[in-house]
Amino acid sequence: MMLNGRTILFVALGCGLIFSPPTRLRAQQSADSSKQAQTAADQDVDPLKRERSDKEKFAAQKAVRQELKGAYKTWLDQDVTYIISDEERKAFKNLSNDEEREAFIEQFWLRRNPNPDSPDNEFREEHYRRIAYANEHYAAGKPGWKTDRGHIYISFGAADSIDAHPSGGTYDRPMDEGGGSTTTFPFEVWHYRYLEGIGENVDLEFVDTCQCGDFHFTIDRSEKDALLRVPGAGLTEAESMGRSTKTDRFKGGMESLGSMPGGSSAQQSKEFDRIELAAKIFAPPPVKFKDLENFISEHKLISGPIFPFDVRTDLVKVTENTVLVPITVQIKNRDITFVTKDGVARGVVNILGKVTTITHKTVQTFEDTVEVEQPSELLEQSLDRQSIYWKAVPLLPGLYRLDIAIKDVNNPDHIGIYGRALDVPEYHDEKLATSSLILADQMNVVDSHSIGSGNFVIGNTYIRPRVSANAATPVKYNRSQHLNFWMQVYNLGINEATKSNEARVTYQIIDTTTNTVVFEKQLDSKELGAHSDQLTVQKTLPVAGLQPGKYKVTIKINDEISKQEIAQSAPFVVE
Repeated sequence: MMLNGRTILFVALGCGLIFSPPTRLRAQQSADSSKQAQTAADQDVDPLKRERSDKEKFAAQKAVRQELKGAYKTWLDQDVTYIISDEERKAFKNLSNDEEREAFIEQFWLRRNPNPDSPDNEFREEHYRRIAYANEHYAAGKPGWKTDRGHIYISFGAADSIDAHPSGGTYDRPMDEGGGSTTTFPFEVWHYRYLEGIGENVDLEFVDTCQCGDFHFTIDRSEKDALLRVPGAGLTEAESMGRSTKTDRFKGGMESLGSMPGGSSAQQSKEFDRIELAAKIFAPPPVKFKDLENFISEHKLISGPIFPFDVRTDLVKVTENTVLVPITVQIKNRDITFVTKDGVARGVVNILGKVTTITHKTVQTFEDTVEVEQPSELLEQSLDRQSIYWKAVPLLPGLYRLDIAIKDVNNPDHIGIYGRALDVPEYHDEKLATSSLILADQMNVVDSHSIGSGNFVIGNTYIRPRVSANAATPVKYNRSQHLNFWMQVYNLGINEATKSNEARVTYQIIDTTTNTVVFEKQLDSKELGAHSDQLTVQKTLPVAGLQPGKYKVTIKINDEISKQEIAQSAPFVVE
């Protein structure tokens, strides 16, 4: 800091000294010369390299924290919190504007794309699928992605096998845990045959000591023992034979298992192995792929004769600021050109889809081929059917444009084009919300190997939506079919004392011509999942009991804890 003449005089007076006028003048001239020299030096310094004052640094840090309160903070702290490296996290926090953050996020996913030549990023799609699955299956008074089981599932996917003890109970310890019988809390052991960077035959143990559905990861195998601190109960083999006492278990060490083969040194060695395993398990996975540029190319759409098709979009929450958008394309077989060869009639349709922001930036593309084959003698009968294509894309909340083009491969001039706005909502934690209410022609629970993968699979449910010409047009059923409906509910209140939800779920079939309820069913939310703030309502009903006419399905949720209500309806016609 430069001191001018007045400041020098003030200090001098404070010390009981008085400068003579010539001395004061020389001091003033010296100060002015120094100030001019400093100003000239500052002009030669690159502004980007100039050292900022503490006040400027504090203001910049405060501005960054404020900017990261929205979708970007959620992306960092929720969407990718388990897979982003410390260096990437630090770099993202140091970015100064949204344009830089958008570019960073795009490159973040490109670095992890296992197939750079594909328009689809399989890593990103699989990551958000895992988050959706974790939210649906591992919630425990908090979103599933926040639980330890959700963390591990998101990071490594499904275990090769699970030894589940959902109610705890009698447990015969293996010898490396001391042998003998005891009673346990609910626990699970997930076995992975191989985890890259970690090793083979990896066992991860989770225990629910609160018995509230919250299974936490543990490296202490004695933690599941409900009788650990009960004198004379749950004895190990050595304790039953009098070779040791229960108090010997608590003489140091991470675990309280008692005597084991190999002695205490072997036990300590295994404890260190488990500590090392925990460190590796919860570390972010390494990035395998280098930065890529110009990944998504722009596609020009060919004009030609109209090839009609219908499109349906749905919304399913993955995280607060990431939404899965299933896109269903329906094409009438009668509009496809079939070529018959060797007794087989074959039609081929190429599908191109693109999602762009309102500033015309491409955020998602997908390209696929749909093939329809029929024995030539059955072709005429199949022309009144439809062929369905399905693609689910994860998007941040915001306003987008969805464009889809289809081409009849056997008639290249036969082109169809679709375009519309796509409004993706933000799901706030404290606000009761739902997914789309989907009416389907097929719905069933998939096997464990198909969970979250493949066409029409959301979580553990295969659900193929019915598609109409537009949102205002009801879908159609005939009386020999079944009505299937599916909807998820988000952000239910959780009772802090019981760690469970308390809501009433009501679904109705309403005759819209007379506005009368022809079917109604009420459920307690605990019947669908007691400890979760997210529920899935799904039901299959025969249509045979309904007379031809216009109807709608309505699902109502009344949350007793948050005192919020919400309802969704979807129309349909019985022919």
